[in-house]
Amino acid sequence: MEISRETLKSLSQEALLQPKEQLVPIKEGDGKMVIGIPKEIAFQEHRVALTPDAVKVLVANGHEVMMESGAGKGANFMDNEYSEAGAQIYYSAAEVYKNAVLIMKVAPPTLDEISMMQPQQTLVSALQLTVQPKDYMVKLSQKKINGIAWDYIQDDEGIYPVVRAMGEIAGNTSILIAAEMLCQGDNSRKAMLGNITGVRPTEVVIFGAGTVGESAARAALGLGATIKVFDESIFKLRRIQNDLKTRFFTSTAQPETISNALKTADVAIGAIRAKAGQTPVIVTKEMVEQMKFGSVIVDVSIDHGGCFETSEVTTHDNPYFSYNDVIHYCVPNIPSRVSRTASYALSNIFLPILLNFGEHGSFEGVLRRYNGVRNGVYMFNGTLTNRYLGEAFNLPFKDLDLLIAAMS
Repeated sequence: MEISRETLKSLSQEALLQPKEQLVPIKEGDGKMVIGIPKEIAFQEHRVALTPDAVKVLVANGHEVMMESGAGKGANFMDNEYSEAGAQIYYSAAEVYKNAVLIMKVAPPTLDEISMMQPQQTLVSALQLTVQPKDYMVKLSQKKINGIAWDYIQDDEGIYPVVRAMGEIAGNTSILIAAEMLCQGDNSRKAMLGNITGVRPTEVVIFGAGTVGESAARAALGLGATIKVFDESIFKLRRIQNDLKTRFFTSTAQPETISNALKTADVAIGAIRAKAGQTPVIVTKEMVEQMKFGSVIVDVSIDHGGCFETSEVTTHDNPYFSYNDVIHYCVPNIPSRVSRTASYALSNIFLPILLNFGEHGSFEGVLRRYNGVRNGVYMFNGTLTNRYLGEAFNLPFKDLDLLIAAMS
């Protein structure tokens, strides 16, 4: 009798919940980890995965932390802060990759960095593998890497904590950026973002009612601006009003309504998250051309193509450009602009996870006990376990629960 894949998966999940005999007790010290943090070399990436405070906690719990010199510099954390916290400072990435068991990164490793990795290392970094060449996955597999995507890790409530934290930072920061652009430069409106007695308040239009949009709306309201929020989902629009505990203009993304809102807007924030692939363009060039002189666009969605037709990717070094006297800010990875704050947010999420790794003594032990971490695994001992990536790259993949159950 042939057993279906669904039945096997169900049985394996049940097996994971059954108590297991500990054949070899974990002795004191067996759970010690050697964590490596190489310097980020990705373009415009200034964040670091762990702060000195987190390193101090890890070292106090018996773990070793190896830092490449300068790894925290982009977030204004100096080498001496890490060494005083108990980290070992190395002066080349190769030494970190050679000696660490678990590698912590913000951006995915490059092909050159993968070549420095050791067999069966555990890698924790952002995923973003759909923009990588096929041999990227193959090289990870050849090294039998255990890969965890931090943007897919869930907490106990099923929330993606890293995605939410970075979204909150991007939303808040987008309003601060807009406030700066409204008053700086010869072509700006020379206006304050907010509201004072007797002066018309700043009008902010926000596209997207998710985490980024809600954080932007909260910051704008806090400064006294009036807001208009657009989203395709009535549920999200209702939720954002309930969460902010106030009533304001909301609408689905109808072209005529969007155009009318932009004619009077001082600031427009693009906060639409693509469900898959590229972000849909909902603001046309003609709509932008009708905006006021010196008005500001901050396209947070530029990471996935942008939701304004006039958006073009800019950099942290040269972040602004003007189209038809409308100032555009289209820098990907806005959290890296406030890298110190973002690093603290990442570190606060990663630290408990790393302590769990040490407590349970093995990668497999953590996966058996924490569904949220297991949700972030895309490669297990070199075997691809993510169906979406397998189909996207036309590579074989296996169910993670079945692999773990087979090792029990």
